[in-house]
Amino acid sequence: MDKLVVRGGVPLQGSLTVSGSKNTALPLMAAALLAEGTTTLQNIPNLKDIATFSNVLRVSGAVVNAQPSTHTLSIDSSRIEYPEAPYELVKKMRASFYMLGALIGRCGQARVSLPGGCAWGPRPVDLHLKGMEAFGASIDLDEGYVVAQTPSAGLPGGIYRLEPSSVGATINLALAATTARGGSRIENAAIEPDVVVFCEALQAMGAKIEGIGTRTLEFEGVEALQPISFRNCPDRIELGTFMIAAAIAGEPGQPVRLNNAEPAHLGQAFIDAFQQTGTGLTVGTDYVQVTAPETLRPVSIETEIYPGFPTDLQAQWTVLLSQANGPATITDTIYGDRFAHIPELGRMGMFAKVSGNQVTVEGNQQLQGANVMSTDLRASVSLVLAGLVAKGETHVLRIYHLDRGYERLEDKLSNAGLYVRREQYDEFATPETEMA
Repeated sequence: MDKLVVRGGVPLQGSLTVSGSKNTALPLMAAALLAEGTTTLQNIPNLKDIATFSNVLRVSGAVVNAQPSTHTLSIDSSRIEYPEAPYELVKKMRASFYMLGALIGRCGQARVSLPGGCAWGPRPVDLHLKGMEAFGASIDLDEGYVVAQTPSAGLPGGIYRLEPSSVGATINLALAATTARGGSRIENAAIEPDVVVFCEALQAMGAKIEGIGTRTLEFEGVEALQPISFRNCPDRIELGTFMIAAAIAGEPGQPVRLNNAEPAHLGQAFIDAFQQTGTGLTVGTDYVQVTAPETLRPVSIETEIYPGFPTDLQAQWTVLLSQANGPATITDTIYGDRFAHIPELGRMGMFAKVSGNQVTVEGNQQLQGANVMSTDLRASVSLVLAGLVAKGETHVLRIYHLDRGYERLEDKLSNAGLYVRREQYDEFATPETEMA
C-alpha cells in the first residue's frame, strides 16, 4: 500500500497547476453513453475514479480509450448492449450511480447496483429514484440493485422538485430527461459549476435545455444526441486546496501562482472568507495568485450548497485555522458528521473540539509530524496540508482515498519546492517484521 511522507517547514514557492475537474469529468463520461459514436473529452484528470468509471462504461459495451499524457479520453458508445452497472465496480465510487440516468436515457432500462463511495455520512439515493418515477420510469429493488424500466413508447417525462437540492440527483435526472418522449422539469436543481458545465455539454450534443445555471431546468426530449469533442473545466476543489496550501506554507510576501484555474467556480463565499484571512489574492481569467501573510486571521465559516462555502473544502480550512491567530469555528450544514479528519489531526497535536455539526479550532498551533490515516478523499488532503506546516515528518497512510481525487499530488507539491514523496508500506507489518 502507498503512503505519502511529508516533511514540514519547507516553503511552497513558484507555481502549481490545477487538473481537470473530477466531479465534472464523471458526468461528462456518463453523457457520452447517450450518443452513438465517439465522444472525445479533454482535460480529464488521470485518477482512480476516472479509471473505475471507465470500467463501468466498458461493462455496458462502450469502448473507452484513455491517453493520460494528454489528459484525453475517447468513449465510443456505438454499441451499448448490456444496461447494467455491477456491484463490484459501483461499490468503489458513488458517481457510478450516474449509469442509472445514462442507461435509461440510452436503452430505456437499467440495472444498477446501489452505490458505495466515501465511508462517512448518509447519502441516500431516494431523490434519484423518486425523480425517475416522477418522469415515468418504473423502479424496483432486487438484491441490492435498482432495476428501472421505461414504458415501451419511452420515458414520458414529468416534473420533480429536489428537496434538498442535490448535484448527483440533478445530473442523473438530466441524463434521463434529455431523450424523454415529452417535456421534463427539475425544480430546485443544483447550480454547482459541475452541473452547469455538464448541461452545456448536453446542449452541445443536441439536448434542448432551458434554465442552465438556475434552480429550474426545463427539458424538451430529443430522439438522440450526437457525439462531440468537449473540454472539461478545471477542478475548483483542487484550486481551493492549493490556495489554502499557499496561504499556510507559502513564504510571506512571496506570491504563488496557480495555473489552469477557473476562480469563478469557487463561489464568492470561499473567496470572501479566504481574503478575510489577510492572504493576498489576485484573480485572473485562468489563474490565481496567492501571497501568504505574516499573520493569518481566524475566519469562521459555515458550509452551504453552491454558491456557499464548499463542504469539500472544510477539512482543509480546519488546517488553515490551526495556523491562524486565534480560535474560529467550522459548521457543516451539508454533512453533519464529516469530521473524521479531526481525530487524526489530533494525533499531530491539533486541538479541535467537535460538537454536533460544528468544530472549534484553536489557533497558533505548532503541529508535530506523526503517522496518520486517511479516511476519505478530503480528509486525506487535509492531513497532507497539516504535514506541510508540522515539525518533522508526517506519514499519511492509506492514500488510495487521496488518489481518487488528486492527480500526482506529490509531484505537484515537490515541483513547488516542498518535500513530499510517495512510498510503499506494509499495512499489517509489526515493528518486529519491519526490523527483520
